[in-house]
Order: sequence, then C-alpha cells, then structure tokens
Amino acid sequence: MELRDELIRLRESTGMNKKQFAGYFGIPYRTFQDWELGNRRVPEYLFRLMEYKVRMEKLAGEKQFDSEE
Repeated sequence: MELRDELIRLRESTGMNKKQFAGYFGIPYRTFQDWELGNRRVPEYLFRLMEYKVRMEKLAGEKQFDSEE
C-alpha cells in the first residue's frame, strides 16, 4: 500500500473531509490535496506523526469516556 493510500485511510478513519483534516494539522489545503492525489509525496515522518496523534487522541477520548461511566 502506498503512503498516499494510507493517508487517505487515516483521514477517512477520523470522519473528516480533506479541508478539515488539513486545517486540523495546520497543513495548507492545496499541499494536502496534492499528497492525496499523488502529485507530491507526504514526508513519511510527517505521516507517522499524524497517525500517532490520531491514534493517541482516540485513545484519550475513549479513556475519558470510560472514566465518566
């Protein structure tokens, strides 16, 4: 699987559209769009950081939800 495909999968897992996802990470929309279209390559280190942040925030959200019960 190419990195751009993984980026699309990551964005879709958040339920955000391209503009929301780019804004959330402070990435210019046009740059993000080029990454997903394959016109430019997303730096691997940056993808891994985005993936980590998404994963950690989901875990933090689940833990916060569990503690409220």
